[in-house]
This record gives sequence, structure tokens and C-alpha cells, in this order.
Amino acid sequence: MSNRAGSFLWKFRQCSTLVLTSRTARLYPVGFCRPKSVYSNWNPRNLLNNFDNRMQSYIRYLFQDALISKSGDYHFQTKSISTQAVLPVYKLLSPRGLSFDSKQSPVSDNGLKKINFHHEASNDYVLTKETKSTPVNYRKLSQECNSLSDVLDTFSEAPTFPSSNYFSAMWTIAKRMSDDQRRFEKQLMFKHPAFTQLCEHMMREAKILHCDHLLFSLHAVVKLGIPQNTLLVQTLLRVVQVKSKERINECDEKCLSVLSTVLEAMEPCKNVDVLRAGLRIIVDQQIWKIEHVFTLQALMKCIGKDAPIALKKKLEMKALRELDRFSLLNSQRMFGVLATMNHRSVTLLNECSKMVIGNIHGCPFKILINILQSCKDLQYRNLDLFKGIADYVATTFDIWKFKQVLFLLILFENLGFRHSGLMDLFMKKVVDEPGFLNMKSTVSILHVYSSLNHLHECQPQKFLEVMASALTGYLHHISSENLLNAVYSFCLMNHFPLAPINQLLQKDIINELLISGDIERNIHKLHILTTCLKLDDVPYREAMDLQLPLPPSTPSHPNAKVTEALSSLLGEGYFSENVQLPYNYHIDFEFKMDTNRSQVLPLSDVDVVTSATDIQRVAVLCVPRSNYCLDSNHTRGFLAMKMRHLKVMGFHVILVNNWKMEKLEMKDAVAYLKSEIYSIEDPPATDINFQSTC
Repeated sequence: MSNRAGSFLWKFRQCSTLVLTSRTARLYPVGFCRPKSVYSNWNPRNLLNNFDNRMQSYIRYLFQDALISKSGDYHFQTKSISTQAVLPVYKLLSPRGLSFDSKQSPVSDNGLKKINFHHEASNDYVLTKETKSTPVNYRKLSQECNSLSDVLDTFSEAPTFPSSNYFSAMWTIAKRMSDDQRRFEKQLMFKHPAFTQLCEHMMREAKILHCDHLLFSLHAVVKLGIPQNTLLVQTLLRVVQVKSKERINECDEKCLSVLSTVLEAMEPCKNVDVLRAGLRIIVDQQIWKIEHVFTLQALMKCIGKDAPIALKKKLEMKALRELDRFSLLNSQRMFGVLATMNHRSVTLLNECSKMVIGNIHGCPFKILINILQSCKDLQYRNLDLFKGIADYVATTFDIWKFKQVLFLLILFENLGFRHSGLMDLFMKKVVDEPGFLNMKSTVSILHVYSSLNHLHECQPQKFLEVMASALTGYLHHISSENLLNAVYSFCLMNHFPLAPINQLLQKDIINELLISGDIERNIHKLHILTTCLKLDDVPYREAMDLQLPLPPSTPSHPNAKVTEALSSLLGEGYFSENVQLPYNYHIDFEFKMDTNRSQVLPLSDVDVVTSATDIQRVAVLCVPRSNYCLDSNHTRGFLAMKMRHLKVMGFHVILVNNWKMEKLEMKDAVAYLKSEIYSIEDPPATDINFQSTC
């Protein structure tokens, strides 16, 4: 009898201890520290060694009952903690029905998407086994499991706290898979019976999770492809907002790095925008405490293009301070980082360019593409960088795929950079192996070579014939716009293949181009075609009779310094300004000279000359830097064609570089124009010729 009484008293004290401690347990303010449990000091001698672990387990389940619920005004509330902490474990773990029923509407009343798993769980108490007291290690779990379903099976057998480790393990496994396998595994994950319960557990635990668990779980959830507008994702976003707001000073570098990576991968929405704004505040306060360059670059990418310029400048200064610690990968990534935040730091880009050039060999294709694309977005022109990349590709030309070299050439053309060696190698590749050409690559190659005004001196005609033959083979399924672009490129190169032009001039195709796409650009290119058919040596130009709308007139503002210099050099009445010519051509200045170009004739005396052959018409074109290839005197395609046509119309062409004239004093500008006007040398043939030998 005494044994039974002793046993009863021991159990009674044990139960009393549990009830009292559960009443005194409380949720600490949400922050970046784990919540602590407050224990009663009542009769501590009854707390045995193994009982302490059981107490912590019960309190953990008690916290799990503090379920986050979303109200209509976007505020989260915490459900009151029940004192009945001795409920069976399966009651505490039972899902509360997050509306994953496939029969319900895909969108809930609060506007958040409800995940549809194409089936219902068999019952609300699938997970009836007691949770393990020892948290599962996600690294170990990702090594033991071979698929996402294996992780969910492990969870369903014995779920453990925190649930974030299961999401982290699944993302770790998914990263090892191919794209097709990952896509298939995600489908199985959504259909798995335990996935609903895992999401339930994640939402229950979100409010009490430590910062790193919460952010890593959010990162894994986003990367696993769970829709952003689901209640799970939005709940995690809201909890992160509360944590970062209440404990802003405890946001360490690791948390900032993960948060920036997550936000970068997410689409804009209310919660994401609020978090991004909060991150900017934190970064502004803690920027000088950041120790790792990768963290700094992740934050720079995340703050966005619309961040305050003061914050961008501060981040730039921090990056400049860390230049000595930049690795090669840091330097390569900085181009994309600055492009993402839309901040052009020439000093930073120059230093990173030196690092890239010095270690260019072995640089992966994706990194080269990212660097060139970022240079284009930032309008950053570094001839040494571009030449270093092109030299490297030309030296290792045989190891690159056809599409890779073409992609690089397209980016070089966007930057206005012409590398003769690489373009010659690629042209030879096209001539020797035309089987690589498809419709898209044919149009792209024509655009690159015509825009940069480049043809190899040895075999230009062979290249043009190969390209014309390739284009002709795709005439049956090429779009009208692509056909126009290809024929326009041929016009710039002074080559006129019969079959593509005849198809382009069909009435239905012309009508389509005049009512769809970029209509103004289409009209401009069609006018160029008609001009070429009339001025160039084309056999069927007489048959050309298109009725096209007039192209929009572009206002002309001749260079004021050139006007003043010509007035000083020639005097009034010796030149015309802002002259409109036939075929929609416009020139900045025109004057007339004798055939020896020894003297300029007054405009009033021109009529005295009996024969037009005794007069040399001179056209002065004031051209911007963009009409030339980067850092060279090699004219680009349209200007070269215009000069060719002006020569056909009887003009001698003088090019005046606007950016050079602005740097000259007036007396130097007059001297420069005098040397150009009275020079007997024509512009170099490579600047204007794209002559076909056909």
C-alpha cells in the first residue's frame, strides 16, 4: 500500500510541475534569438535529469500551438496558449486545415493562393507518432535521402523540430538534380501526402524559429517553387518582417546575406517590397560592419535600382575599400552587381576589368556574357576589356561552340566593338561549314556584319553568297519582320539577292509591315531598300515602284562651332546649311568647289559655270561617336551606306567628328576644317566601301 501511495505522490508532483511550468512559459518578443522557457522554482528536487528533456519537449509543443493566423488587415496575431499542455502529442501535431482541399477555390478570401495537391489527406491525424526530441540535421538528411519524396517519408515517420530542416534538405537534394529531374521531383513533392502536414508544421513554428532557420526555410521554400502568393510563403514573409522590425540590431551578416538572396529571387509584391525597404534601412545602418565581399555584393544586388542614390554611393565606397580583398570571382560578379542596382562606378569597373583581363584564360562563357551584357546596360566602354575577351576567344576559337561565338559577336555589336580577327575567323567558319546556319542565326549574323561594316578582304563575295543561300532556304517560314531585317542588312552591305527581295516586295508582306510591329522602323528600312534599288547597281531597279508613307522627319541641329568655323573660313554666302536631299537624305552643310578642289565657289557664281562637270559638290556631315566602331575611325554600316550613296549623287563627303570639334579652340577648328576641305585625299575605302563584286 505504501508503494502505491508513493507512486501516486510522485506522479502527482510530476503533473503539478508540468502544469505550473506550462502556465509560466511565455512567448518572448519575436526576435533573432531563440525563445526561452521560464520555469517555476516549485520543488526543484522533483526534477530528475531525464525529466528536464521531457519538459523542454512539452514546452516546444506548447509553442507549436501558438499558431500564426492572418487577419484581414495584414496583421498577425498569436493564438492564446492553452494550459492543457498535457494533451496527447498527436493532438498538438494535428493539422488545422490550411485549406489544401482540391475541391475548394484556388484563391482564399484574403487573396492568397491555396496549394492544390490533387488529393486530400486520408485524415487529419496522419502524423500520430511522437516527434523525436533530437532535431534532424538537414545535411545528414540530404545525404541519406535520394529524392524529395524520401525526405517527406522521413518526416511522416517521425517529425522533428524544426520543420525548416526538411525544406533545407529538400532544396539541397534538388540542387544536385538535372532540370528535368528536378521538375519531376517537384511534382511528386506537391502530391506527397505528408507535404501538406510539413507546410502546416512550418507555419506553426514560424513565429518561434530562430532567424537563420526561418530565413533558410524561406529560401528553400522559394527555390523549391512553392508559389509566392501561397499562405505559407506570405506567412514566412510577414514573420520575417516582424522579426527584422523588432530586433533590427540583431540582424547579423549571415541573416542579411540569406535575406538578400531570397528577395532577389522573388517577384515584387506588398510583403516583398516592405522587406526590401526594411533591408535598405538595415544595410544603411550596418554597412561598415560587413566583413565578407560576397555578402556585400548580395546586398548591393538586392537593394534594387530605385534605392536612394546616397545608399548606392555608400555601398560603392564600401566596395572600393574592399578592393584589396577582391577575388577573381568577386571582380567578375561586380559587373552584374552594378548593373542590377543601375549604378555606374567607373573606378570600380576599371579595377575589376584589370583583374578580369589578367585572368581571362579559362573564364567560363556565362561569366563573359554577364560581363558584356552588364557593360551594355551600364553604358561602360572599356576597349582593353573587350579586346582582351575577343583575343581570348579568337585564340581558343576551336573550343567554342558556333552559338557561343555568335552570342559574343552580338554583344560586341551592341557595344559598337569590332574585332577584325575574331570576325574573320567566324566568317571563315560560316563559309566552310554553312550547315551551322539556321534562320535565327542567319538574320543575326547579317545584322552584326552589316552594322559593324565588316567583310573579310579575301572572300567577301563568297560569304555574301552563302548567307543569301541560307536565307533563301528559310523563305517559306520566315516572318515578315525578320525578312525585312535580313534584306536591310544586305542593302547596307551593297548586296541584293533576288529571291528574298522579290518575296519582301509582295503586296501582302508590305501591308503587314505597315500595320504591325515597329511601323516607323519598318517604313525607314523599306525606304532604304527603295533608295538602294534606285542608286546602286541593281539589275531590276526600274521595276521598283513602291508607294510608302513618308518617314518621320528628324529635326536637325548642325554643330554651332562648325557653323562659326565655316563662316570664318569661307565667309557668308559660300555654303548652305541644313540641306535636304532626294531619297530622304540630309546633310549638315553643302558648298561647291572647282574640280581640283582648290577654291570654294560663291553660291551666286555657280550659275555662271557652263557645265556641271566643272563643279564638285561637297557635303559636310557632323557625326556623333556612335557612327563609328568603338575607339576607331571605322564607320558603321548606315553611315558607310550613306557616304556611298552621296558619292553616287556626285558629292565629295567630309566627316566632322562632333566630340573632337567640341574640344578644339576656334582657331584650331578653322585649321582642321581647312585641311579637310582643301585635301585631295578621299576618305579611306574601308570607311565607305562595302562594294559587291557581283
